[in-house]
Amino acid sequence: MADADRIDPTFTALPYRRLAEAALSRARDLGVTHADFRFERVRYQHFSVRDGLLQGAEDAEDLGFAVRVIHRGAWGFASGVLLSASEAVTVTEQAVNVALVAAEMTRTPIALAPEPIYPDAVWSSEYVTNPFEVPLADKTRLLCDWTSRLLRSDAVEHASASLQQVQENKFYADLNGTTTTQQRVRLMPSVEAHGSLGDKFDSMASIAPPVARGWEYLVDGSYDFDAELDQLPGLLAEKLAAPSVRAGTYDLVIDPSNLWLTIHESIGHATELDRALGYEANYAGTSFATPDNLDRLQYGSPIMHVTGDRTTPHGLATVGYDDEGVAGQSWDIVRDGVLVGYQLDRPMAHNFGSLNGGRSNGCAYADSPGHIPIQRMANVSLQPDPDGPDTDGLISQVERGIYIVGDKSWSIDMQRFNFQFTGQRFYAIENGRLAGQLRDVAYQATTTDFWNSMSAVGGPETYVLGGAFNCGKAQPGQVAAVSHGCPSALFRDIRVLNVTQEATEGEEL
Repeated sequence: MADADRIDPTFTALPYRRLAEAALSRARDLGVTHADFRFERVRYQHFSVRDGLLQGAEDAEDLGFAVRVIHRGAWGFASGVLLSASEAVTVTEQAVNVALVAAEMTRTPIALAPEPIYPDAVWSSEYVTNPFEVPLADKTRLLCDWTSRLLRSDAVEHASASLQQVQENKFYADLNGTTTTQQRVRLMPSVEAHGSLGDKFDSMASIAPPVARGWEYLVDGSYDFDAELDQLPGLLAEKLAAPSVRAGTYDLVIDPSNLWLTIHESIGHATELDRALGYEANYAGTSFATPDNLDRLQYGSPIMHVTGDRTTPHGLATVGYDDEGVAGQSWDIVRDGVLVGYQLDRPMAHNFGSLNGGRSNGCAYADSPGHIPIQRMANVSLQPDPDGPDTDGLISQVERGIYIVGDKSWSIDMQRFNFQFTGQRFYAIENGRLAGQLRDVAYQATTTDFWNSMSAVGGPETYVLGGAFNCGKAQPGQVAAVSHGCPSALFRDIRVLNVTQEATEGEEL
């Protein structure tokens, strides 16, 4: 299906072109040096089930438009929800007035890196069946069946499941002549089994990643939910009976279902240029990876190759064009273990012309028509070794270690440098073989020590695109979805904590 055919006709019927014409015409009359118009409709649906019964369902919609201008060297921004040409003119005038006030406080005039013009471009994410076209009854029936299946096991006392779905439509136009119309569909399923043994209560959740796919993801075998549902009760029972880890130094083989989150926190956020410059400090601070480290910092071992991209099929941060009219791209962030790139938008690309050839790499995004675009994370991914081993091959290289699967809690400092991560399940590795599950595991390191300890990465068959729906940034806060691909990887001599022991010692203090 062509991209233009995917665009929801109930969106294309809205008067965004008429509003854009009115807004941009008024901005031109007021003498701005730049103006862009963004019209959005974002639909959300979320429902949850527990023990075979629907617990709640919610539908929501965010609809409106925004005008952003550069006038007298300063940004101006305003937004509205009344869909009339007169309101578009009023909002534009408000944006210009904001710029006039901001100009008195702007030391360095705002300028944008150049970008080709894209007249009437249309783009859609890749999916087969839009989940919003599937009856809610059918969707809840599937998830209720999942939880009922889990409850058939004696090891499972309760079972829960949920599904978050988003359809995001955007129209963008600017004074240069770029106009883009886009549609993105994404969903995040979850299912979790809960049980207890003696005084222990725990759970075992699916490691299915959120994806920019349609309903087919849950039913056509794109991910084998049936196999996972069969495995979860046994995995939970083994976890409840597993011995507690002995704290110490271990070699770690980390599955993509866990490693994606370490990439997100220690590389993704650390290489956002606004954080590295100190412009952004919300949601866990700035970054140790400052621009003076570019092409110098040994971020990781020489086998480390990390890319940023807005183009990966089914990536949560994949777009045709960002919220500044920049086409999606792919670029290197870490190459041969060395920091070589950042994620940036058009103003930063103008100010740092040595990066990305003086062009934005398409990382501007706003999560709502009421919010101004800011620099947001691309799909940041660790690349596999084309000739690398499978996960069993990595495990076979370890005499004493731990294999970690699935994400759970995490913590990182204000410079994206000192961190600690846990997981869903942990397996002891003895003499190159798995030797049963462990409990209470967390691994701890600094970013550079951790990535420099990486001694091997798996081959392409181990590569999985993980990610999250809820990456937070800015003030007022914005939320974005982002994917991180990675293979399984082997890390040497990593400090492992026993979280129960740590908590007990903390209470004694």
